[in-house]
Amino acid sequence: MFRRKSIISVLAASMLLSSGVVYAQANSAQNAQSDTAFDNKVIKKISSENMYNTIKYLSAVPREAGTEGEVRGVEYIESQFKSLGLETKRIPFPIYDYKTNHEAAKINDTEIAAHAFSGSYSGTITAELFDAGKALPGTVSDEVKGKIALVERGENTFVDKIQNVLDKGAVGVLMYNSTGTSNVFGQAAEGQNIPAVGITRAQGLDLVKKLNNGEKVSATLDVDIQKIEKTSYVVEAKLKPKKNKDTGQIVTIGSHHDSVPNGPGANDDASGVSAVLELARIFVNTPIDTEVRFLTFGSEERGMVGSSFYVSQLPQSDIDRMVAHFQMDMIGGAEAGEDHPLGGLIMYTIDGKKNLVTDLGASSTSRLYDVAIPYGQLGRSDHQPFHDVGIPSALFIHSPVEPQYHKPTDTIEHISKEKLQQAASIVGASAYQIVRPDTPALDRAHVAPATVDYDFENRPVD
Repeated sequence: MFRRKSIISVLAASMLLSSGVVYAQANSAQNAQSDTAFDNKVIKKISSENMYNTIKYLSAVPREAGTEGEVRGVEYIESQFKSLGLETKRIPFPIYDYKTNHEAAKINDTEIAAHAFSGSYSGTITAELFDAGKALPGTVSDEVKGKIALVERGENTFVDKIQNVLDKGAVGVLMYNSTGTSNVFGQAAEGQNIPAVGITRAQGLDLVKKLNNGEKVSATLDVDIQKIEKTSYVVEAKLKPKKNKDTGQIVTIGSHHDSVPNGPGANDDASGVSAVLELARIFVNTPIDTEVRFLTFGSEERGMVGSSFYVSQLPQSDIDRMVAHFQMDMIGGAEAGEDHPLGGLIMYTIDGKKNLVTDLGASSTSRLYDVAIPYGQLGRSDHQPFHDVGIPSALFIHSPVEPQYHKPTDTIEHISKEKLQQAASIVGASAYQIVRPDTPALDRAHVAPATVDYDFENRPVD
């Protein structure tokens, strides 16, 4: 299933396919020796015991974004970076919780059971009801203007549905479920200034039938939601090369430090944080010619809020210099991965395509463990915002995830030191292929040709 081509490294003797620019030294034997030297002298210094102790500390208290538990974790992460002499800062950003004080809906003056969307705009509106279907892009009629849009759940996000009818002038959203009997669902985005509530599928289909029969239906939405602002954080630590050795490029290595509410988050994602800290310890004592940024993000569990904020506040000059982002999430689950090679470790990209990060990852695993791990397609983690601005990115994770995923049982007892060691070694060796002094600068617009074959797998993560 997994095929190995040769022992030469991913950067050795390779040529830029379109322009003929040499990426690395033509002497493949010399380059392979450099790879092996790093693997033997540096990767072997990675301590799964250090990583395990980090996880033990972080998972002792839940780290939900915006809580004292997150602050406790952030302070620990900061202290570890600073102890290494890294240029470290805590970057705050706002997050919001919502308290529903009142939610109601009426159809032709008859009250019906309804549930206000999380983050819905507060207000009371009465208007004619209009069937907007699923409110998919390009399908919303101009007739929805000044009306409350009746929308079916499914196929696109809640936020996109609201925006699509809002852009056409709708004054409210009444959304019915795609299955089952629940009306508890839905989320609105900041700035979507129309009330939005959910109803059951049966209620929605009844309204669709009335509208199809030509009946005029009036609806009233009455929503009062209190917005509560909190603070979450990104922790950034910079390791810079000597000025006379600096290629001007940046490599980023990240994880998320928050957990789900009331969750210990040992594997999700104290494991990733432990690897980021351990690689920082290793790289501090390793010659480099490229800036490395070690990052931990808050509010990943809220939808990659921290990483999105971090990327949004970067100057374009930094984005232009970023050549690769390595994201680690849930890399220590003993029961994850089923019977896949290397405990189920896989590299996910947003578009399901290979890139520089996956090429390097496959080459490193082939060299270190004699097996080239596969790649697949998945979002749902902090590699997304980096990909969205054109930075080659991939998520390293064991898949499928373990039974403890997002549960109170995600504790230190379910962590595998062997998996921690493997994942940190692979990411460390991969990143070093770019930042080591004996390679020239890489052009972010191109991908170095891989020297190992590795396969795409359509593998579900859960």
